[in-house]
Amino acid sequence: MSHPILNNEQIQHKIRRIAYQIYENNIDENEIIIAGITNSGFTLAKRIKKDLDQISEIDSTICEVRVDKKNPLEPIETSLFSEEYTNKSIVLVDDVLNSGTTLIYGVRHFLAVPLKKFQTAVLVDRNHKKYPVKADFKGISLSTSLNETVKVVFEEGNDRVELS
Repeated sequence: MSHPILNNEQIQHKIRRIAYQIYENNIDENEIIIAGITNSGFTLAKRIKKDLDQISEIDSTICEVRVDKKNPLEPIETSLFSEEYTNKSIVLVDDVLNSGTTLIYGVRHFLAVPLKKFQTAVLVDRNHKKYPVKADFKGISLSTSLNETVKVVFEEGNDRVELS
């Protein structure tokens, strides 16, 4: 049995708010890289980029980050070459921050080159961290038990977050 946490309208509002927060925190930047972790994180990153492009003059570039969530020590691949994000501001985006494993390995990948600024954004922060990683921008914080599952579903016009 799943319980609704956020509906389509609420998710759109959270994405818009995250985009404004990113803009406010990067107002002096000429360019920002929005790097989304494959699947839902990348979908969320594209939506944040779309809103950011509507509200700001900052050049934003989307980057897909492919992380093997079951084996995060496997090499991480990105849709951009490292030269394209060297000395730039990056926002790493994922749908849910659960244990922090995916985000911390994603952070590690980007730290192989000098960066101007590095921030993280998530739609849902579950507060069950194994690693010292935090979300700089988050849509909602949920205190859940470890045996509960948070599912983010991106379907055009029917986005939702469910707890089961």
